[in-house]
Amino acid sequence: MYRSCSSTRAGSPRELLISQGVLEGRAGSGTYVAEPRQRVRMVRSSAREWSNGSPFRVDMKALGTQGDWESRTEAKVPAPAEIAARLGIAEGDLCVRTSYEFLADSRPVQLSTSWEPYDLTAGTLVVLPEGGPHAGAGVVNRMAAIGVTVSHAVEQPEPRHATAEEASLLGIQKAALVTHIRRTYYSDQGRPVETADIVVPAAHCEIVYEIPINR
Repeated sequence: MYRSCSSTRAGSPRELLISQGVLEGRAGSGTYVAEPRQRVRMVRSSAREWSNGSPFRVDMKALGTQGDWESRTEAKVPAPAEIAARLGIAEGDLCVRTSYEFLADSRPVQLSTSWEPYDLTAGTLVVLPEGGPHAGAGVVNRMAAIGVTVSHAVEQPEPRHATAEEASLLGIQKAALVTHIRRTYYSDQGRPVETADIVVPAAHCEIVYEIPINR
């Protein structure tokens, strides 16, 4: 077992090894050799959005892994400027915000913060993404339940370093490499119905895009 209590300098070899999953940091303890851990494959595919149940659970089952998540929802949260722009609403308009921690065999592998316009789902059975008869059904199926057809999604992935909060939730070193995906779902009328910030740790997951070919 390797241990060091010294701080990790940005761009140092130790930080690189932590970002690659060779070493792992433990708050208040030091740096240790990480236990061998297979990277989880995250498949981004429109085909999975139309399946019954959660696309995340489908992917984890295909890998022989138990997929689950924990969530916290807050209703009537004023939209910050960036989220409002992505949803095509005014800054300060009310939204339903849900924070997710996705787990593979009880280990965190992905974070997501979802925003939905409150005026779209208010008074319906799907106003709470993880509550009611359509809990956990996913954006596409939940919107279909209130007569809204989701036609497509746009994703913008980019690499960056984890924040302190993200690192703590994911069990990785602060400033470890992650992929940040900004995803927005659109209805067939062109209205954004949900936008989310998805954070995936590079050391624990690989992201694969599956692109359907229409003939």
